[in-house]
Amino acid sequence: MSRSKQHAATIGGSSDEVEAAFYEALQNGDLTKLMSCWADDDEIVCIHPGGPRIVGLAAIRASFEDLFANGSIQTRPERVIKLSSLTSAVHSVVEKVEIMLPDGPQKAFVSTTNVYQRTPLGWKLVIHHASPGTPTEIKDLSISSQVLH
Repeated sequence: MSRSKQHAATIGGSSDEVEAAFYEALQNGDLTKLMSCWADDDEIVCIHPGGPRIVGLAAIRASFEDLFANGSIQTRPERVIKLSSLTSAVHSVVEKVEIMLPDGPQKAFVSTTNVYQRTPLGWKLVIHHASPGTPTEIKDLSISSQVLH
């Protein structure tokens, strides 16, 4: 097994571990670690806030190379709702993003959906869809069920 495949297998233990590695790689500007979180598939998808749909591993890698040219991305998952089965997991994440502007650091909150699949190399990211951010924390809207069981 090649060194990159061994690394991919070690972080693929669970969707939670892959997600933690993904956000750590963003914070450290580590393109190699970030890309090891992704499935090696032509149909994987990434949508950066306000951006187009990016399809395939090579295109996603190029998009993160461009983003990292300006430094690491200081984003942290604040609130996560998880839905999972034996072979897939969907994480709805509110991310807190901190960026440096000429007048100092600013924060924004971004709604993100991360989709993971279990592969022969462990859990892998197959979709990362981030919506444009807001300067204030995003509130969850929900209606409580009226059924008592």
